[in-house]
Amino acid sequence: MLLSSMVPVPSSLGRTFRFWLPLALTWLMMSIEGPFLAAVIARLADPLENLAAFGVAFAVAILVEAPVIMMLSASTALVEDMDSFRRVRRFTYLLSGLLTLVMVAMLATPLWLWVARHIIGLPDEVARLTWQALVLLVPWPGAIGYRRFYQGLLIRHGLPRRVAYGTVVRLVVMTTTGLTLSLYLSYGGVSVAAVALSAGVLAEAVASRLMAQSVVRHLSTSRAQSASSQALTNARILKFYLPLAMTSTISMAAHPMVTFFMGRAPAPLESLAVLPVVNALVFIFRAMGLAFQEVAIALLAESRMNRGPVARFAALLGVVATLVLALIAFTPLAGMWFITVSGLSPDLARFALWPLRILAFMPALSVFLSLERAFLVDSRRTAPISYATAVELAGITGLLALFIMGMGLNGAVGASLAFMGGRLAGNLVLLRPTLRAHL
Repeated sequence: MLLSSMVPVPSSLGRTFRFWLPLALTWLMMSIEGPFLAAVIARLADPLENLAAFGVAFAVAILVEAPVIMMLSASTALVEDMDSFRRVRRFTYLLSGLLTLVMVAMLATPLWLWVARHIIGLPDEVARLTWQALVLLVPWPGAIGYRRFYQGLLIRHGLPRRVAYGTVVRLVVMTTTGLTLSLYLSYGGVSVAAVALSAGVLAEAVASRLMAQSVVRHLSTSRAQSASSQALTNARILKFYLPLAMTSTISMAAHPMVTFFMGRAPAPLESLAVLPVVNALVFIFRAMGLAFQEVAIALLAESRMNRGPVARFAALLGVVATLVLALIAFTPLAGMWFITVSGLSPDLARFALWPLRILAFMPALSVFLSLERAFLVDSRRTAPISYATAVELAGITGLLALFIMGMGLNGAVGASLAFMGGRLAGNLVLLRPTLRAHL
């Protein structure tokens, strides 16, 4: 049954958990992509160069698609009837198309190779491999904007399990494509990973649209139209969404910036090779908080009575996710993960150990940040979100300069310390406006 057709029911920890679980499984399944593809690359020819190229290509692709990432939150918050559905969908299409054109223009000119060699400082071979991967990732912005719009509809209307089903389709297609290319065709590791990622996200976009058909049909047959939907002009959508787009763009800008600093730090190739592997493991636990944001937005939209249970669930989730990651980071389980699962050499596994330990507390900060953002999105006060993200990026930049340029730490350790410091600053900046929105 669609959530929009039901009388709002006050939430509880149990109901919040049941709503959150399918989305958590979705993010958990997506978090498997990084370790899986890194393990495939590590077992093919020239693993060091290909792992480094994969990390750079993924960071750049994420930066280009960053403005559409928050369409999930926008669709969850704004689409209430058929009129708002059409308006937000048109906005999604325009934004996704523009970003695709930007990516094509970057790759069709000498701009990317100049940036890779002279700004980031990549070796020629890594720069060439990265360009190949980015060409294969051109479908990303459009496919991700499309599927996140329809996933927001599913979440808003109480169908989070269908989001998880779409991610199963994505993983199956990605895994099948990656294994087939690596086993039977002589593609380079980074090209295998890029083709597999593009195939998976395209399949998920199609699956999301098909599974949202019942929601679209419900909206088209309903005659109800909310007052807020009638006032949802393009200008209002842009005013609401621009801070969210800036938030994701500023946040994703940290990845290529970190790549820039690591290219000039001690042990640059080792840092570029292991940091994607470390981040992939940490992301498994950060994903718990990322999944929580849209759950909180949907439950807060139902009733103000849900604020207490939502906040209590966030506290419990942050503690559990952090404790489990810390158990891995500070025990021999870390070596088992890096060597047996990720396929790193023992030397690279030792190199990755301290960055993982530094990032062990990131899940708690991610859950808290999602809670803060959900309260602000629910109150339609999105401007502080982009401001806090700018503070986070500034903190990461300053700490990178301090730890790498000033103290001479290797790139992976310096980047991990900078990520933690910047995220903590961003959380603290949002605390005051979140309390105002809550009260």
